[in-house]
Amino acid sequence: MPRAATLTVAAFVAAAAAALVAANSSVQLVEDSSEIGVRDALDTNALPWAEVEADGLRVLLTGTAPNEALRFRALSVAGSVVDAARIIDQMEVQAARAIAPPRFSAEVLRNTSGVSIIGLIPDSTDRADMVEGFSAMSDQPVTDLLETADYPAPEGWEDALAFAITATRNLPRAKISLTAGRVEVTAITNSTEAKAALEKELTRTAPPALQLTLNITAPRPVITPFTLRFVMDGDGARFDACSADTEASGERILAAARAAGLSDPAPCTIGMGVPSPRWAEAVETAIAALAELGAGSVTFSNADVTLVAAEGTDQRLFDRVTGELETGLPEVFALTPVLPETPAPSAGPAEFVATLSPEGQVQLRGRLPDEKMREVTDSFARAKFGSENVYTAARVVDDLPADWSARVLTGIQALAYLANGTVTVTPETIRLTGQSGNRGARAMVAQFMASKLGQDSPYDIDVAYVEALDPIAALPTPEECEADLGQIVAASKIVFEPGSATIDDSALNTMDMIAQVLRDCGDLRLEVQGHTDSQGREEMNLALSQARAESVLNELRARRVLTSTFVAKGYGETQPIAENDTEAGREANRRIEFRLISPVSSQPEGETTLESAVESGDTEGGEGVEGAEGSGDE
Repeated sequence: MPRAATLTVAAFVAAAAAALVAANSSVQLVEDSSEIGVRDALDTNALPWAEVEADGLRVLLTGTAPNEALRFRALSVAGSVVDAARIIDQMEVQAARAIAPPRFSAEVLRNTSGVSIIGLIPDSTDRADMVEGFSAMSDQPVTDLLETADYPAPEGWEDALAFAITATRNLPRAKISLTAGRVEVTAITNSTEAKAALEKELTRTAPPALQLTLNITAPRPVITPFTLRFVMDGDGARFDACSADTEASGERILAAARAAGLSDPAPCTIGMGVPSPRWAEAVETAIAALAELGAGSVTFSNADVTLVAAEGTDQRLFDRVTGELETGLPEVFALTPVLPETPAPSAGPAEFVATLSPEGQVQLRGRLPDEKMREVTDSFARAKFGSENVYTAARVVDDLPADWSARVLTGIQALAYLANGTVTVTPETIRLTGQSGNRGARAMVAQFMASKLGQDSPYDIDVAYVEALDPIAALPTPEECEADLGQIVAASKIVFEPGSATIDDSALNTMDMIAQVLRDCGDLRLEVQGHTDSQGREEMNLALSQARAESVLNELRARRVLTSTFVAKGYGETQPIAENDTEAGREANRRIEFRLISPVSSQPEGETTLESAVESGDTEGGEGVEGAEGSGDE
């Protein structure tokens, strides 16, 4: 009996022990699962600062939350895993820092329309006095787009503002960006000399503590037409006009002129618009040919070359030299050789000849009744064609018809209707030959002749219409303009400063060439598109591409391109033209494109045209004019 009681007691003790172990195991399992589950949920919701500790059925949350909203979010996340009643909140909230003052800055934009000021300035700055200062310095209307904040002005702000106001006086086309203690000036001048003078003046007047950044450019002028005229006569050798596309070309041209007898220094104007990269070679060849003739003139107007020999030049020498020159000129250039006749003073019929060259040069030769009439004829021609464009070599001869003077002046006036040509006055008739870009020029000349000479007076008109001379018909088509833009940006990309919408100085010449093409093209509906690679956030790339497209548009406006029909649009990384997994591909995707915007035209159902694609926005992957550098992640 005692043995049975002992066994019973032992069984109860063993069962109690087993129950106790099972209970402890269950509690540990609940603690572990609760702690692991809550911790995983917090990490998934980007709340790593929250610490989790399980104590039986309780779940303790500790740590320091960045703000009250994140503390509450941590509680909510933990409550989605375990019963909210089990959660013990022991989290703290980071003390709120004092609100930092804003970064005060302003941008001053000045052009021919006036001055615009945009930005955020301290409330302590006298806004009205500031606007009045800019107005007084620029003598132009000021557009105030400023915002203010009630914070004290930071150190250096007033110095930067005062300098910006003063600098406006010397900056007719500029952007001035100012912050406390710093001013950045971006401007365009008309010449290298003006650039140097402006930099010197701004540096001299800047306060010593002010950080001054100058981005002043002096783009090469656009020369239209690209002109050069070299003359050799009794007064020696000289340039009436000299143009070159590079410094090296200018040196080559001047060396050829010095070899031909040029003694006075005459630097060539370096500009854009040269019709051929072989411009210097063509000019050298033509000057050498003129030197071999000994006297005369050679004139270049783009690719048209006119070589005029002096009167009395040997015909065989003239034929040989001009023949060699014609074959020696590079492609594109076309030669017009002229050998004036030298009639004996009393030989042959009375004649007066006025010649208008394609370059606008006028030569007056032949016979006039007296010295006074020669002066009148010369003055009349200079008034019509420009003082620097007229060369008079007419002789005074007796026994000319009584109406000779009136016929000569009528012929010169009729010649002004043409782009180039010749008028010949004889006792019997007036003959006008030449070319014009006006389809109605022949009728206009006939009407003019009849009104001046009378209906019964004999005259002969042989005027040809040349479409290339027509200022309207000769305008390039929109598609040709787009192709021209493509050639420019293919040769020289539009480069931006890294991570910025500011066009790099190295791309300003490219912008000059693009502006010239757009000015020549007239009205276009054009979209300036910005594109980036895929590096960086998508939202940042979209904003950067929009800013860069707008920056290009602003640069065109600064170059006096009419942009009322242009729009700027950023596409970010959405329209790549290459893979983004290589640097070469990313560079190709960082670009600016110029695309025509054309009206919708009717087309068969199902057919897609450029017009319909543009209107529907389905232009992705299409071919445009591209050429930009700078990525969304730089």
